[in-house]
Amino acid sequence: MRTLICGSLAFDTIMVFQDRFQNHILPDKIHILNVSFLVPQLRREFGGCAGNIAYNLDMIGGKPVVMATVGEDFEPYAKRFESLRIDQTHVRRVPDSYTAQAFITTDLDDNQITAFHPGAMNHSHANHVTDAADIALGIVAPDGRDGMLQHAAEFAEAGIPFLFDPGQGMPMFNGEELRRFLDLADYVALNDYEAQLLQERTGETLDTLSRRVKAVIVTLGAEGSLILAEGKRYGIPAVQAEAVVDPTGCGDAYRAGLLYGIAHGFDWPQTGRLASLLGALKIAQRGGQNHFASRSQIGDMYREKFGSTLW
Repeated sequence: MRTLICGSLAFDTIMVFQDRFQNHILPDKIHILNVSFLVPQLRREFGGCAGNIAYNLDMIGGKPVVMATVGEDFEPYAKRFESLRIDQTHVRRVPDSYTAQAFITTDLDDNQITAFHPGAMNHSHANHVTDAADIALGIVAPDGRDGMLQHAAEFAEAGIPFLFDPGQGMPMFNGEELRRFLDLADYVALNDYEAQLLQERTGETLDTLSRRVKAVIVTLGAEGSLILAEGKRYGIPAVQAEAVVDPTGCGDAYRAGLLYGIAHGFDWPQTGRLASLLGALKIAQRGGQNHFASRSQIGDMYREKFGSTLW
């Protein structure tokens, strides 16, 4: 089953400052802030929600089709997709622009200062859901504002069920727009902070919001996750990771598990547990796409963690 993943593709440049920001920022001088951090450690990762979700979905045997807009600097990412055989037919290159990029500086307390350049992502509305053939399921992940609105409407008009994943894009939308997304979507996935923000902006509780869609999924970090579906509440346990190294991309890995479970008719407890397992695999490695386990290995880990067969 081909799954259309509408969202961002980005390069993440991650730098480590071998001290604490608080030792170099004077609170009474922030109105004339002018600081420089020496960052001897630097790495560049492939990222973006669409890229991370596609990587994880492909890893477990799904069929991701990425729809995104990128810049003239995309070639290294394109070669990576080619090596993974991930469909990039609908990755559109925008002339005279950069691929979306995040520049992240982290200190020894894991505080972060981030600058994000959306670049070509702002042209995501140039792509149309109907341009992709044989799509059975989709996701609207964080992307350009106009693109997210348009793709949600196009999925609904085409009768293709989709998961709405507002993520860090939620601040771009008011309560009325968020309710509209929910009326169009079949499923919505949020972390606990986003769930609280969604309730505040719509003026509705999670229970009320869950009546608008087939399922509301809320991740709760180390406490696992919660799925509200079919008038029931399913508590999904967290999977203990081998190591807690980097949370970047954990939510995307989780969403890949959701998409696979939905596409293959899993029940909600099984779908949530697969998603939880993928999140645990990701958090043990740096970057959003550096973890790997074969399909058979994932099946073995699922059986070990939950005592039942996955596939």
